[in-house]
Amino acid sequence: MRPRLQWQSKLVLVAVLPVAGADIVLQSHWYATEVLPVALWTIGLSALLGLVTWKLRAATPWASLAGTAITASLMFSTSMPPYQPWRTAIVPVLAVALLAHLATRLGRTRKERLGTAESKRGRTAAQVSANLGVAMLTAAPFAQSFFIDTGWFSRVTIVPMPLFAVPLAALAEAAADTVSSEIGQVFGGRPRLITTLRAVQPGRDGAISMAGTLAGVLAGCMVAALGAWAVQGDLVVFMVAAAGGAFGLLFDSLLGATIEERGWMNNDAVNFLSTISAAAFALAVLALLPHPGVG
Repeated sequence: MRPRLQWQSKLVLVAVLPVAGADIVLQSHWYATEVLPVALWTIGLSALLGLVTWKLRAATPWASLAGTAITASLMFSTSMPPYQPWRTAIVPVLAVALLAHLATRLGRTRKERLGTAESKRGRTAAQVSANLGVAMLTAAPFAQSFFIDTGWFSRVTIVPMPLFAVPLAALAEAAADTVSSEIGQVFGGRPRLITTLRAVQPGRDGAISMAGTLAGVLAGCMVAALGAWAVQGDLVVFMVAAAGGAFGLLFDSLLGATIEERGWMNNDAVNFLSTISAAAFALAVLALLPHPGVG
């Protein structure tokens, strides 16, 4: 990471973690007094996931803590009666974590030769926040209430989580981006720059390959499908989230080939903007779909 751009990673942390912390405090207090099992399951499972990722060296201790906070916020935001822990956002979050871990470990020897292998210490707190933060922010009650109150995005048939397609698109993009990059370096052969289609070295910012792109889109679809199942969403939730994830994947490559390649933005900022683009695409699709609005 370019040292002079580390302020961008810190900015991502500032944008994500205070909101996650405040949301956990407020929602855990409410659930602890009203529906205690929800609070216990949410904090317990989120902490367990964070501990496992740390023990597997998939994340640093601070990154595991950040992931715990973001996961807990997402679980609280998607808890519905009758409460079942596996019917919350922990399902797609777990899918993102598992896919990223497996893809990162695959072909590590080749990646080390290329100089593109991830640090053996695992992901940092900024990387975790960049990949999962937008999903948390758009799933939070204040954001969902705003989306619904506008009357622009809601459809009666998307139940019981009307707009979970938006944060789910961000999660799908996070999985798609990681899997596409990691698989592409191993099986993608000689990739091409997305802006010029010129052949470049594997691991270069903005480089894409057929194998990597297909693997990324498939990973995004898997996360979208699992997330739609978890919140009992309909086919529209899956399709909108999957499409948003695919759009964000291509947008990430475009940013990599232009802004990141020129040294104007680091990878954490690019990943954060890419998940924003996936969520924004999902919102735009929902706005264009026929819906009666909410009055």
